[in-house]
Amino acid sequence: MEPNPASEDLPALYRAVLDRVGEIAAAGQRTLANQVRAEATRIYSRAWDDRARRDLEALLRRNPGTTVASQPERRGSRRGPIRAA
Repeated sequence: MEPNPASEDLPALYRAVLDRVGEIAAAGQRTLANQVRAEATRIYSRAWDDRARRDLEALLRRNPGTTVASQPERRGSRRGPIRAA
């Protein structure tokens, strides 16, 4: 059996990169998230071939997912919770 052509793999790889972009952005690294998104879009917009598949896979490897422990704390109000009167 022959492996899937790149055109069958690219949508799933692109979705995986976009999921990773969401993780990166949620970790507070919005500049990096924007750079990864732009690179993924550039790759996905050209020919759907083995090179594009390799490039998307490399983009995922270069930008590992984040863990909850590594995410910065969100800044919020110093006031306590809102309570009903």
